[in-house]
Amino acid sequence: MKSIIIATFILTLVAGCSTGIAKKDAFPGMYPNTINSILVLPAVNQSSAADAPDLYSSTILEPLSNAGYYVLPIEITDKILKNEGISDGEQLANVPAQKFGQMFNADAVLFVEIDEWKTSYMIVSGSVSVGIKYKLVSTKTNKTLWKYRAKQVVDTGGDSNNGGGILGAIISTAINTATQDYVPIARKVNLIALNSIPFGKYHIKYDKDKEQKVIEYKD
Repeated sequence: MKSIIIATFILTLVAGCSTGIAKKDAFPGMYPNTINSILVLPAVNQSSAADAPDLYSSTILEPLSNAGYYVLPIEITDKILKNEGISDGEQLANVPAQKFGQMFNADAVLFVEIDEWKTSYMIVSGSVSVGIKYKLVSTKTNKTLWKYRAKQVVDTGGDSNNGGGILGAIISTAINTATQDYVPIARKVNLIALNSIPFGKYHIKYDKDKEQKVIEYKD
């Protein structure tokens, strides 16, 4: 399998981006607010892969915690929501963030939307792509504090020069594409996106990253 394509992901996947903006300017709402705890909601699934939200849910807690935030245990919060009859993130998309603050006592809520979770296959070329949109909203003000979109693409094309010729490349591409694990790709997407979020209280660089340059995502 060919290596993961990462060099140009931001420049090519996000329309309307500007480079080299300081975190304090890109996400000014993060710094006056004390965001210690975050509730991650079930992802809204805009892809055709029915299992995407469940697979994705296992990937976000660790990197968000590493960014300096306390993340409410996802399995427990999901169970609470399911007990309330909510199993799909789309059911929560228009619920004011204050409601989640009252219910879970979290400082902010993270809305996640999976807009790509797919394979592309064309004979001897193939790829698997994962695209995620993130929106962190204050449970006190209902204002968006941070938002981002990131995408990762894995090239699954076979190599016709690797002894098997065109037929070998076709077979290799089919196998690589069909067996590609989405979870590691989703983890990389999280790392890309969370590289832009201001560090939380539990990070050694908390409140010291205001001038760090990031690529700002604009709708």
